[in-house]
Amino acid sequence: MAGIYRCSICGHEYDPKAGEPSQGIGRNVPFADLPTDWSCPVCGAGKGAFRSVV
Repeated sequence: MAGIYRCSICGHEYDPKAGEPSQGIGRNVPFADLPTDWSCPVCGAGKGAFRSVV
C-alpha cells in the first residue's frame, strides 16, 4: 500500500488506509489513483501540493 501524503499548504494528510469519506473516496485508494482533479478537502489545493511523508 502506498504511503501517506501531506498537503504542503495546510498540512492535511491523505492516508490511503482511511480514504476521504467526506469526498466519497473509499479505503485503500492509493494517492496515485485519486482523480486528477481531486483537491484537498481542507484548503482546496490540487494534488500537486501534496508530498509523500511515509
